Amino acid sequence: MSKKILSLLVLILFSFVAISQLKEGEGKVGVQGGKIWYRVIGKGKGIPILMLHGGPGGTSRSFYQFESIGKDRPIVLFDQLGSGRSDYHTDTSLLKVPLFVEQVKALVSSLQLQSFYLHGHSWGTALALEYYLKYPKGVKAIIFNSPYFSTKLWKKDADILIKTLPDSIQYAIAVGEKTGDFNSAAYINANTVYAKNFGVRNSRLTSDLDTIMAAGNGFIYNYMWGPTEFTATGTLIHYNRIKSLSKIQVPALFITGEYDEARPQTVRYFSRLVKKSQFGIIEGAGHGTMHDNKEKNIQLIKDFIASVEQIKK
Repeated sequence: MSKKILSLLVLILFSFVAISQLKEGEGKVGVQGGKIWYRVIGKGKGIPILMLHGGPGGTSRSFYQFESIGKDRPIVLFDQLGSGRSDYHTDTSLLKVPLFVEQVKALVSSLQLQSFYLHGHSWGTALALEYYLKYPKGVKAIIFNSPYFSTKLWKKDADILIKTLPDSIQYAIAVGEKTGDFNSAAYINANTVYAKNFGVRNSRLTSDLDTIMAAGNGFIYNYMWGPTEFTATGTLIHYNRIKSLSKIQVPALFITGEYDEARPQTVRYFSRLVKKSQFGIIEGAGHGTMHDNKEKNIQLIKDFIASVEQIKK
């Protein structure tokens, strides 16, 4: 037996062992500033999916909707430091993009993930891209669900969507942004209307796995992003990673909802910047694709992974 074949067999065996050691359950991993909570769902033997939630300051609760994928492969979800079931904090020195990347790295190392798919939703797509750019080893493919890569472009899309709303709502938003009064009844109502049209259009789904109330961290969201999805005032105000999409060398799937605030036209543009990419639209869905059309969201993910693994064969 040649050394090349022997090395390949060892690599395959090592990867299988690494996957088989990924047990269902939850735990915590130490990172700079505290500990992050994680959960592994599913007993499937396939390559796992590591899921990065949105926000910043959000939680991984919506990923429980992907539980059925666990029959094929484990899904790993976690709450970023400061939110959900991870240690809470309001330390602004910890709210830097590179430190969020290191949280992901700490989890990958702790769980000994040798090969995995990376999935991000909303802000989590920016984090997925940032992680891949620094630590590409082991990432077999990336799923960008309702992606955010540029605050300027996100704001531009928001302005387009706002113009489709009633004049009274447009006026309330304009007044709020001009005066800086984001707590008026009119502005809060406008935010609710915007979210109902372009966020979660239907009711948020629940899950039997979601047994503990784990709230997001509004301080983190406001500090890094701003008061609403369409008003950016935080530290991410100049964030732009669009040019870095061309550096992706693994297969990538770009998903958006039909009525997503991550507009289909923009997400299609992103997908064209990646060599090995696929693009999919989830009918009837806003930004909360896993709530508005759970079945289609799951099917797109499964079909993409199947195509990637078929290529590998």
